[in-house]
Amino acid sequence: MSAAFEKSAQSTLGIEWELALVDADTGDLRAEAPEVLAAANAAAGLAPDEDNPHVTAELLLNTVELVTGVHQNVPSAAEELRRIAADVLGAAEQRGLHLYCQGSHPFAEPYLQPVTDKERYGKMVELTQYWGRQMLIFGVHVHVGVDDVSKAMPMVNHLVNRFPHLLALSASSPFWAGLDTGYQSQRTQVFQQLPTAGLPHQFEDYAEFEHCIAQMVKVGMVEDATECRWDVRAVPRLGTVEMRVCDGMATIEEIASVAALTQCLVHDMSARLDRGGDAPEILPEWYAQENKWRAARYGLDARVIIDGKGNDVAVGEHLADELDRLAPVARELGCEAELDHVHQMMRDGGAAQRQRRVEQEAASVPPAEGQSPDDGVAPLRAVVKDSAARTRESLRGG
Repeated sequence: MSAAFEKSAQSTLGIEWELALVDADTGDLRAEAPEVLAAANAAAGLAPDEDNPHVTAELLLNTVELVTGVHQNVPSAAEELRRIAADVLGAAEQRGLHLYCQGSHPFAEPYLQPVTDKERYGKMVELTQYWGRQMLIFGVHVHVGVDDVSKAMPMVNHLVNRFPHLLALSASSPFWAGLDTGYQSQRTQVFQQLPTAGLPHQFEDYAEFEHCIAQMVKVGMVEDATECRWDVRAVPRLGTVEMRVCDGMATIEEIASVAALTQCLVHDMSARLDRGGDAPEILPEWYAQENKWRAARYGLDARVIIDGKGNDVAVGEHLADELDRLAPVARELGCEAELDHVHQMMRDGGAAQRQRRVEQEAASVPPAEGQSPDDGVAPLRAVVKDSAARTRESLRGG
């Protein structure tokens, strides 16, 4: 089987943002994506059932996905994402809904969420059963263009070495079905239960990747490369590498920062390869797996393994060094401010810790006289409302 890698301009990018629809008053999920999509289509001058390249359905009926076009730089992509999201927010608010994006919803029961009536979603749930019905998770994906197929696998391998940094930075799913999991990213632990999700297989060259896909198709694991839902992957039909490890983020500013870091990492490695430099080291699989677990468990407090010798360092310290190293790259790409905002995200301590603070503060306030204690869920409703408010402020502040 051929998985021909399409031509793409080096370091162009696109962003995908998964958003939940939540009740404006209660924070409960509401399965109204078809209605919101129809309203978004109407605003764009499309028929209700017409494919909209920028606002699409997702696995669950409570979720929409926003997709930008192809951009030369992060500020342009972020501004388009803001415009798309602002239009969707307007459609949602007409139905008493808000937009919510963190790695998970803190108190909803995953198994009870209705699935979108599409063949590929039904097939996935039928195949994966219990775990397929646990996919109440939200993420941000960043595509970066690669101008030569020979760079595709080195780019994937490079991003695998840095995805604990990206995951730690974005980790925002400490709560699951009403419980504090003790993790910073429960989403990571859930998503990797799907048979073709999780850590990517790492290859020296693209021919090895094509051989892997051909074998997976042959034995019926997947129909094509799009069904390999790895944390970092080459996307042959687009000519990109896609970073998929990040938890959902509430604001355009956070998304732009993660997109800038991803773009800079890819662009810097491309320049290195163009100069005849070495491809990035492929860490032993057990180190890559440990890095992923540490980032999911500890977030910005994790220590990450940075080489095949097993040397490890605090992720915040190593990320700060990377930001300094990549600053000239960011200037070249026009995303200096967005990359610099990563420092602020680290100083803030991460979304998972913020959610815990909001939950604890809400739990310390006793119910008003005559008000039901809400079975302990009220503090988690505050978490949803806080995140949704951050999203509205971000969309309307630009």
